[in-house]
Amino acid sequence: MFRKETFGGNGRTCETCHSPSTGTLSPDDVQKRLPGDPLFLHDGLDDGVSGTSRISEHATIRIVRPLPPNVRIAEDPSTTSVVLLRGIPTTLNTPALDPALMYDLRARNLSDQALGAIHDHAQNTVEPTAEQLALIAEFQRTDKRFFSSDVLEEFSRGGPAPELPPGNTKSEQRGRLMFVEAEVTPGSTNGICALCHSGPMLNQTSRFNLRAPPGARIANIGVSERNLLNLPEYTFLIDNGSGDVRTVRSPDLGIPLTNPRPPGVPPPSVRHPAFFANFFKIPSLWGVKKTAPYFHDNSAKTLEEVAAFYTNMFANVNPPIQLTAQDEADMVAYLKLLR
Repeated sequence: MFRKETFGGNGRTCETCHSPSTGTLSPDDVQKRLPGDPLFLHDGLDDGVSGTSRISEHATIRIVRPLPPNVRIAEDPSTTSVVLLRGIPTTLNTPALDPALMYDLRARNLSDQALGAIHDHAQNTVEPTAEQLALIAEFQRTDKRFFSSDVLEEFSRGGPAPELPPGNTKSEQRGRLMFVEAEVTPGSTNGICALCHSGPMLNQTSRFNLRAPPGARIANIGVSERNLLNLPEYTFLIDNGSGDVRTVRSPDLGIPLTNPRPPGVPPPSVRHPAFFANFFKIPSLWGVKKTAPYFHDNSAKTLEEVAAFYTNMFANVNPPIQLTAQDEADMVAYLKLLR
């Protein structure tokens, strides 16, 4: 069912968008597809009807998300949905080892995720049974193709947690220090990546992150705010349920569009939902060199572009952290070791 069109849809299967080798879809993958491939249908088209320039350049999919009851768009208050352009989250290591599914955490489990894809992307005419969804989920949890290494496959079966590789070159060893949990101090880059990429899967906030509780699985690093691809922006009006309406201008709100509220996000009585504007899932870094493009909008095509993005981000935190060209090279060198 993962590999063969099963539910009377538009010809797509899971493999249409989730490559067997990377678990995702890159512009190179798209450009190798022939005209008539089911990828070039529906949400793969520029406006949902025609045009393939967007998916060819950025490998993003057109997502139509219903607006939660507390979110409206100022430009059209009567609309009940919003169009977003997102990359395809990799299935590498995720099904068995990461409980946070989708960039906005909207899928509560693998069966829900599969059902959503069958409905939204494959446009099925035959409804999958609960058993079929469970079989798809089990395949993703157990097949070797969904793990970037034997160590991670063993970890999924109760084996020891993966450990950060020591690094062979001086650059790799310097880069490793960025990913070791440590208190960040002025003038040092030690621990800066571990603030959000800690835990066995390198996808949780650490105890040294003063902006989030330890173990949080979402963060805002400014991808939507910078909007490097110049995506269409909306003026979102977000209500906390008590009449406190806050305005956020963004191409993609992320977490506040997920309804019901995802696990780990406090209720509006504790934290205004607008606080989580532009928050997205923290992805695992194991196997990251295989899973380009990066970020929820695919705005970074290479690890070098990821490093440059973080140089800009860290320069704008308080107090600022200045990354050099060598720091960027060290970060990339170490990311490439995370198999």
